[in-house]
Amino acid sequence: MAEGNGDKTLRKIAEAFKDLANVVTDSQSAEVKVSPFSHACSLVSPLFGCLGVAFKFAEMDYVAKVNDLVEASKCVQNLQSLIELDVQANTVRKGGSHTRNLLRVKRGLDMVRVLFEQILVTDCYAVAQTSKTLVLPSQLQSWTIF
Repeated sequence: MAEGNGDKTLRKIAEAFKDLANVVTDSQSAEVKVSPFSHACSLVSPLFGCLGVAFKFAEMDYVAKVNDLVEASKCVQNLQSLIELDVQANTVRKGGSHTRNLLRVKRGLDMVRVLFEQILVTDCYAVAQTSKTLVLPSQLQSWTIF
C-alpha cells in the first residue's frame, strides 16, 4: 500500500467508525444501520493485507462475512433487527447466520485492532515479529494464523 493511499484508507476507516460512534452516542435508540456498519467494516479489509500471508485465511473469512452483512443490509435495516430475526428463527448459533457472521466480523475487527496496537506499543515495524509474539485473547484465536 502506497503511503499516500494508506493515509486515505486509514482516514476513511476512522471517519466511517466515527460516524457509527456518533450514531450510538447521539441517539437514544442507538440503532446502528447494517449498511453503514458493513461499509465501515469493508474498509478494514485492506489492513489484513498489511499483515502478510499468514493472515490470508483470516482476510478471506472476514471479507466473506462482511459481504454477507452487505447482502443482509438490503433486507434488514439495523443490527438489532438482524439479531432478532436470527433469534426468532433459532439460527443464532448456526454457521452462516447473519448473527454469527456479525460476531466473526467483530472478532476480525478486534484482532486487527489488537495487532496494530501491539505494533504501536512495541515500536515494532515488522508485522511478522509482532504477530509471532502476540498473545491474542481466546475469543480471537478461532482463526489459525501460524
